Amino acid sequence: MSGTVLRGARERRVRTGGVELCVAELGDPGRPTIVLVHGYPDSKEVWSEVAPRLAERFHVVAYDVRGHGRSTAPRPLRGGFTLEKLTDDFLAVADAVSPDEPVHLVGHDWGSVQAWEFVTVGRGEGRIASFTSMSGPSLDHFGHWIDRRLRRPTPRRVGQLLGQGAKSWYVYLLHTPVLPELAWRGPLGKRWPDILKRFENVPRTDDGDYPTSSLPSDAAHGAWLYRDNVRSRLRRPRTDAYAHAPVQLVTPLGDAFLSERLYDDLELWAPRLTRRTLPAKHWVPRTRPDQLTTWITEFVTSVEAGRTEVTAPGRYADRFGGQLVLVTGAGNGIGRATALAFAEAGARVVAVDRDTEAAVRTAEEARSAGASAAWARTADVSDAQAMEKLAEETTAEHGVVDVLVNNAGVGLGGSFFETTPEDWKRVLDVNLWGVIHGCRLFGARMAGRGQGGHIVNVASAAAYRPSRALPAYSTSKAAVLMLSECLRAELSGQGVGVTAVCPGIVNTGITSGARFAGAEAGEEQRHRQRAARLYGLRDCPPEKVAAAILRAVVRDEAVVPVSPEARGAYVLARWMPRALRRIARVKPPV
Repeated sequence: MSGTVLRGARERRVRTGGVELCVAELGDPGRPTIVLVHGYPDSKEVWSEVAPRLAERFHVVAYDVRGHGRSTAPRPLRGGFTLEKLTDDFLAVADAVSPDEPVHLVGHDWGSVQAWEFVTVGRGEGRIASFTSMSGPSLDHFGHWIDRRLRRPTPRRVGQLLGQGAKSWYVYLLHTPVLPELAWRGPLGKRWPDILKRFENVPRTDDGDYPTSSLPSDAAHGAWLYRDNVRSRLRRPRTDAYAHAPVQLVTPLGDAFLSERLYDDLELWAPRLTRRTLPAKHWVPRTRPDQLTTWITEFVTSVEAGRTEVTAPGRYADRFGGQLVLVTGAGNGIGRATALAFAEAGARVVAVDRDTEAAVRTAEEARSAGASAAWARTADVSDAQAMEKLAEETTAEHGVVDVLVNNAGVGLGGSFFETTPEDWKRVLDVNLWGVIHGCRLFGARMAGRGQGGHIVNVASAAAYRPSRALPAYSTSKAAVLMLSECLRAELSGQGVGVTAVCPGIVNTGITSGARFAGAEAGEEQRHRQRAARLYGLRDCPPEKVAAAILRAVVRDEAVVPVSPEARGAYVLARWMPRALRRIARVKPPV
């Protein structure tokens, strides 16, 4: 036997069905037990980033599937990997590690495929408290999915069949005799770490904990998972494959091997279903362990508490539930609306504002709106030291931020020659340097974590629409737009998206604190009142911008104009810049 044991784990051997399984345990056995089942061509070490995180709150068990890692292989191999025998193995492990209580099951890839069998057969009932599935469908559900599309073909259904057929190219190869074994024991096994790094963004480990030295034999043995099960189950899928425990489905949106459409009708088979989506590729236990830990913890905790649904009621709950979102300028306006929109989607929200009371109020509203947790923080985004302290404390207390919204900003009107150096400094310190500080401090942590993320910089339509009345403000927002474009290019290969959101006239409180260069106090107040009336007549609510921000993160959009005037100006800036310059010469009403 070769391979390794999970770092810090206790090892035991479990005999079942002519094989000896290597079982690793972490955490307190007195706590709820989570059993992790790996996929192909992995061993239990695929969980080495997830298991220790879960072990802080649970009793965590991971075992090498028969023929993998430090578990022995059946003899002969043919017929030794059927779902029935894999079920025997799981039940033997569950009885050994948690004889008196049902276990919470988590499966990835073929670990999920076989776990669907465990959670739908009668003999698994009562032994499984919940099931989290990722990147591995039930073969029975898959068989019915194919059958429905063959019996009632439509252009869309035929397209779905062809699309999944193309994604399943490796399944056909694994059914060929001898060739897969030769490839894995030869060049493919040697190059597999590089392939994972290049195509799946799976970071390489220096300590050899993943992939393990047993990979060539694991992959050669694992080919029989496909040969023993796929054709027979797809031809004759079970009609009673209903889940008898709550199910959480985690779908990586960039999975190269499985289509999202495979799970369209899953509620028919799993009535107590919670859906999650992730902007990631297939190997999420290696690329997104923090997010998986959050979702598994939340789901298991909810089931233990007697709840079977944890999905928040708001839109995008499957995408942002449990994610950590930090919003600056969250005390009012667009920042407040954005914090509440993420809260409705079940995110954990950090509301940041220089006004402590406003930040606290937003955090309280976020908790009421559905945030799984919300905190208020006071910080001036223009203060580099304050932002460094915010980034350090947030990371230490809550982890690396998944979505950063740099929203804090100030307004300044007036002609260029009436704008003083002090005016310029104030606008650039908040509108530009505040964004720079946020991107530098939080964005660097996102990139360093290697698990993706998203940065949203709230610019303005003024970024690409010149104005004789807003030279300083427009310049600051144009810089934010270009910074966002540059940062998006730099982070493109690290899974971190960057979006510049460019609202038009939005009815927020920015006019009440806006400055007008060169104006005396009384005149400045009149300018503010006229601007407030104009913004009120336009009546574009900040919630519209917040909705655009969530949509932009989901779609990973680069530049997002919000409101008709913002979109119109963006079109003119790209295709008719001369017309936009002529419009800029007109003296504005404010």
